[in-house]
Amino acid sequence: MSACVPTRATDPSDSNPTRCVHPPHSPPPTPPRRFRIAGADVSASIAVFLIALPLSLGIALATGAPLQAGLVAAAVGGIVAGRLGGSPLQVSGPAAGLTVVTADLIHRYGWRTTCAITVLAGVVQLGLGCLRVARTALAVSPAIVHGMLAGIGVTIAVAQLHIVLGGTPQSSVLDNLRGLPAQLARVQPAAVSVSVLTLALLFLWPRIPGRAGQLLRRVPAALVAVAGATAAASFAGLTLPKVDLPSWSSHALAGLPEGPLLGLAAAVLTTTLVCSVQSLLGAVAVDKLVAGRPDLISGTPGSGRSARVGRSDLNRELLGQGAANIVSGTLGGLPVAGVAVRSSANVQAGAVSRNSTVLHGVLVVIAALLMVPVLEFIPLASLAALVMAVGIQMVSLHHIRTVTRHREIPVYAVTTLGVVLFGVLEGVTLGIAVAVGVALHRLTRTRITHHERDGVHHVHVRGQLTFLAVPRLSRALHLIPHGADAVVELDGSFMDHAAYESLQDWQKTHTAQGGSVELTGRRPGTRIAEPSDSAHCRCRPWTPWRNHQCERPYTASAAGHPGASGEPGAAHGPGAGRESSGHELARGISAFQRNTAPIVRGELARLAREGQQPDQLFLTCADSRLVTSMITSSGPGDLFVVRNVGNLVPLPGKESGDDSVAAAIEYAVDVLKVRSITVCGHSGCGAMQALLNSEPGGTRTPLQRWLRHGLPSLERMAEGTRPWARLAGRAPADAVEQLCLTNVVQQLEHLSAHESVARALREGELELHGMYFHVGEAQAYLLTGADGDGLFDHVEAATDLPA
Repeated sequence: MSACVPTRATDPSDSNPTRCVHPPHSPPPTPPRRFRIAGADVSASIAVFLIALPLSLGIALATGAPLQAGLVAAAVGGIVAGRLGGSPLQVSGPAAGLTVVTADLIHRYGWRTTCAITVLAGVVQLGLGCLRVARTALAVSPAIVHGMLAGIGVTIAVAQLHIVLGGTPQSSVLDNLRGLPAQLARVQPAAVSVSVLTLALLFLWPRIPGRAGQLLRRVPAALVAVAGATAAASFAGLTLPKVDLPSWSSHALAGLPEGPLLGLAAAVLTTTLVCSVQSLLGAVAVDKLVAGRPDLISGTPGSGRSARVGRSDLNRELLGQGAANIVSGTLGGLPVAGVAVRSSANVQAGAVSRNSTVLHGVLVVIAALLMVPVLEFIPLASLAALVMAVGIQMVSLHHIRTVTRHREIPVYAVTTLGVVLFGVLEGVTLGIAVAVGVALHRLTRTRITHHERDGVHHVHVRGQLTFLAVPRLSRALHLIPHGADAVVELDGSFMDHAAYESLQDWQKTHTAQGGSVELTGRRPGTRIAEPSDSAHCRCRPWTPWRNHQCERPYTASAAGHPGASGEPGAAHGPGAGRESSGHELARGISAFQRNTAPIVRGELARLAREGQQPDQLFLTCADSRLVTSMITSSGPGDLFVVRNVGNLVPLPGKESGDDSVAAAIEYAVDVLKVRSITVCGHSGCGAMQALLNSEPGGTRTPLQRWLRHGLPSLERMAEGTRPWARLAGRAPADAVEQLCLTNVVQQLEHLSAHESVARALREGELELHGMYFHVGEAQAYLLTGADGDGLFDHVEAATDLPA
């Protein structure tokens, strides 16, 4: 039924002044939405729950907290952080990265005060989230983060080794290391056997081969390891310390914080730092995992997965983590943070929304209430072995290789040792200090060298050129004699004002005294530095990623040549002051890697991922003076370019074994779906000159056989029935220029004869354009206007056309 809209009657005699009117064409009422959970979320939540249950108990054991505290944190992390957080598929709970921090707090202040510290850390996280500073945490050097996690991993592994051997860990790493020989002397065989079995199952289960292995690997290895070790210990009748979950009625909740104010503040700061950084980095990592699943980005048609999982809202994630820590601390749970292992398992298990995270928290609650008798069969040695393996994995060889490649191993090493020897906050502080020191060292560490080769003085500057390096730069520049040729290569990404002024003042003085200066590298305002006034360099910058070599007639190697008097072209002979082609190529590649690659790397990486999607096929001549990216202001991925001698388009059936141009046209139109094709001719075309000078008969060379495709252009111009095209009001300068223009028009006709082009033109999906580039004038012309047969008959300068 349509909606009923009350309205007042306009007829005075109407006995019902207010009546119900059904508006015409009103849409049917929207039925109330029912809460639904996708089947993929249910299966993913079960997988995550099976991983979270043993790990939560193991982390609680490692911290020295009540074992129930791990279950509380897992449930709260799943329900609260999962519902309120900004990363839908990140799973939060007690994290191994918080083990050392929490253990130290419990040792210093006791359990109830530790819970209060967790609550206060959550409050601070809420404040940081409201201030929207979440992305600031990502500015921390990855070497510091990896070093912090490695230090925590070492601490966890050393402490749990004592439990694996049947003993009890001490409060610090050094005490655990000193007590290890005595512990080895009194090893408990039962504990060691259970631990070895747990580790064996943990590492071998994911490596079961074959189809059976694919099915078995769906069960989490952590669950299999703990369950297998528990079953073996029970069947063997081993007497071992086991999980002891006291009644929930005696569970300790948070109390008022007790202790020195400064110490409590440092504890809150440390807990906030570790929880926040780990959660935010975890959210970024989950985004990368989500990007690898197309069904989460746009939904898979027909799969019922229409909900799109967007990128994480880091500020909201910080708010969700803060709320979870407040609730967890209040209920007597461990600190909560995003957990990488559970999050990756959630994504890989097929979760499509935050419902999987919430449901896994509900399952933890059910297990904590109903599965206590089963959980109490688990040996503590098995949980310790599980957590020890997690701690060892936190020392990642991949991370070590990465920081080594980026020359940040001192930051990583100092942070790791600082966390192991002094604590998390102290270790991170030391790491930050070393990172700042390394950055300052790199900023001030500038190498300036000077040498002479073939009469040319080379000054090479490596590193950041700041005011601190100006004295050394001045000393190197003053080693160059007056009137000498000099090359200054700036191999760095930054130059401050003081260094720029010093370099420019020297350059002006040196050139005024008869010398020449060539600057290469970077300087403010340009990608590649060029001298502002160089009498001997005919090249000028036209794009940030050009590669040119300047020819200097006055170099020492050219001085002895007869043409070294400075007249135009004197230095163009073989060996006349020119570098070898191999050296020019190597120098060009080096300049690209140093100056251009950092600029275009991001765009090329995107094109490598997404593939090319050009909008235009650009067919032009192979002439080296015709640089397509320059005259069209285009960049990587913009143009699909075909180049040949004379910008010719052979007619279909006339290729005589050469289908390259036709293949490129078909690929561009049918596969790349370009919207336009441009044929671009140019002035001074050698192919057109050869056509005019060609004689019938004689030996047919490959070039002559190719140029036969230009004969229709020659015949068209010779007809004499059409007026010559005009370039922005002037007549073509000579017959070569007229043939160049006529050839563009003729090749457009040839294009229209290709089946794929003709079909796209009929369907209105393609446009053809003619273009002419005058090299000497650096002027681009577009062929505009049409006569009765639809062909272009005059030309306008591109600068005269509307933008």
